[in-house]
Amino acid sequence: MNRSYALLLAFALLQGCQTLAPGSTDDQAPAADAAQKQADKPVVYGSFSQDTVYNLLTAELAGQRNRFDIALDNYVSEAIKTQDPGISERAYRIAEYVGADQAALDTSLLWAKNDPDNLDAQRAAAIQLARGGRYDDSMVYMEKVLQGQGDTHFDFLALSAAETDQETRDGLQKSFDRLLRKYPDNGQLVFGKALLLQQDGNANEALTLLENHPPEEGEIAPVLLRARLLQSVGRGSEALPLLQKTIRQNPDDKRLRLTYARTLVEQDRLDDAKVEFSSLVQQYPEDDELRYSLALICLETKNWEEAAGYLQELIERDSHVDSAHLNLGRIHEERNQPQAALDEYAMVGPGNDYLPAQLRQADILVANGRSNEASRRLALARDTQPDYAIQLYLIEAEALGNNDKDAQALQVLEQALKQYPDDNSLLYTRAMMAEKRNDLAQMEKDLRSIIAREPENAMALNALGYTLADRTTRYAEAKSLIEKAHQINPDDPAVLDSLGWVNYRMGNLDEAERLLRQALERFPDHEVAAHLGEVLWANGKRREARQIWAKAFETQPDSPILRKTVLRLTGSETL
Repeated sequence: MNRSYALLLAFALLQGCQTLAPGSTDDQAPAADAAQKQADKPVVYGSFSQDTVYNLLTAELAGQRNRFDIALDNYVSEAIKTQDPGISERAYRIAEYVGADQAALDTSLLWAKNDPDNLDAQRAAAIQLARGGRYDDSMVYMEKVLQGQGDTHFDFLALSAAETDQETRDGLQKSFDRLLRKYPDNGQLVFGKALLLQQDGNANEALTLLENHPPEEGEIAPVLLRARLLQSVGRGSEALPLLQKTIRQNPDDKRLRLTYARTLVEQDRLDDAKVEFSSLVQQYPEDDELRYSLALICLETKNWEEAAGYLQELIERDSHVDSAHLNLGRIHEERNQPQAALDEYAMVGPGNDYLPAQLRQADILVANGRSNEASRRLALARDTQPDYAIQLYLIEAEALGNNDKDAQALQVLEQALKQYPDDNSLLYTRAMMAEKRNDLAQMEKDLRSIIAREPENAMALNALGYTLADRTTRYAEAKSLIEKAHQINPDDPAVLDSLGWVNYRMGNLDEAERLLRQALERFPDHEVAAHLGEVLWANGKRREARQIWAKAFETQPDSPILRKTVLRLTGSETL
């Protein structure tokens, strides 16, 4: 290109660059569109050298050709060299668009330094510093925004801290507290501090903070957070009136109405939730997320016909297609239409719904005496979708095992292990099948193979430890295995149940009771209830044991372990 012509073109493209208006709110606007966005703004010519203009022209042309690496390099270089706020902003926008974190931080700081009265520049610097974990530095820039009466949006600071360490979050809280002492009535500061408290598990403290600082009219985010907090601390009955009141003040706010509808679902008021979601779908007919939520509520309330209608609409709209077919298959199963269910499941493609659909197909076929067809379908699926091969082997084994075809299930696992000899999920499944047929030697061999490769595999440690405690007298060895699993996953109720059970086997009744109470509180499962009831029975608390069992029978009336435990200890299967 002729250099003189290039310079003239550059001046046309870069007019107004030195005092570039800060108004763009789209942080991810492509670099190629940036010049067009400035076209209608007042023209103020900057005084740049020929080299600078040429480099900026090259950057603009590179951006138009999607070579954003060249565009970014040139703009960053010229931003550093010229210290021009307009060039710094453009460099920042490009860095944000391409996800160049360090460049975004560097150029945002340049922009903020070279345009100190520009609140967007100060906010951009604060955001980038927060993303980099430099929260105290970030607060300095946010205070400049506060002093400039800008729209502060402190919530991004709190949200950016969610995945950081406790020390960092503590430091950020101190920064918020420091600013709150200077600006006690700033709603965004209050909201940001409440978010931090929520992340640290201090829901009640966060709730108190929001309740003591009611939001200004039109502020929605603090109300939504307060509703979530009320639900989390067991005060969900207060969340609905709060949301209703705010909806009356803001009747067209979609976020409020959606939160209200979801809160109704969480409180098991499904009929009311259905009314709300129906209204939302009517108001926002193009929103297929709402339509899908309404379909799921209809499924939950067993309105099969209505659910099927919404699911068919989704398929026609080419939205949530796989999920729609999966749920249509479930509807046909509920209506005892196995072939129609199979047809729907067969239409589910690769993705999140693929394996559940394959499992349902296999289970229907095996349960209806069509095991060979199930095997053929799954073999074809393994050929066409090799990335799912191991999971498809496991699905075949599970379907056969669920229908009392253990020998065939074992053959499938053996075939899979020949192809994938080191896969731990296959080994674990074979170990559980071995335990089911009382082949404890094979079970232990497979679980120890897993542990040898993955010493921190809590599931294998727990499974082996529990089986040794329950089926042998190797209690000390069992306890050692379970305690290691507990060190890895201290809050896992399955591990707590195992640890309680091995203590019971060793005669430590009080410790067993303490651990099993914790396990049942976290996971009200019939097997844990059977164990706790047995320990209470042995500890002389037989009335409470019966109460525990009775409550478990309400949710699991056909539980074999409950019935065996009650019969063994009381002489009767009924309480």
